[in-house]
Amino acid sequence: MKNVQEANPIEKPTGITRTTLAYNDEAMLCHFAMKKGSQIPLHNHRATQIGYVIKGNLRFIGGSSDKEFEVKTGDSYVFSKHVTHGCIVLEDSECIEVFVPVRDEYKDF
Repeated sequence: MKNVQEANPIEKPTGITRTTLAYNDEAMLCHFAMKKGSQIPLHNHRATQIGYVIKGNLRFIGGSSDKEFEVKTGDSYVFSKHVTHGCIVLEDSECIEVFVPVRDEYKDF
């Protein structure tokens, strides 16, 4: 377990900073700080992803325009495993995300 100020932040891609806070064999908790105009490219993964927007405004994109939606401060969202998605940061934002199962590539502490 880590406090967000004590953990090891990783910026990837540019403008997106992920901090892995805690995980076990089943689930992972991460904090994301994102700068306006940055983007997470389309991708998918084997983990279900559940998020909560602490502050800001994000547009999630998918393989087609009917898969797009926006979230803002106080909103939550979920992506089932293997669902293609990406993100465009509309204003400086922060969110917390849980991944089940853990994403091995995020085990950096």
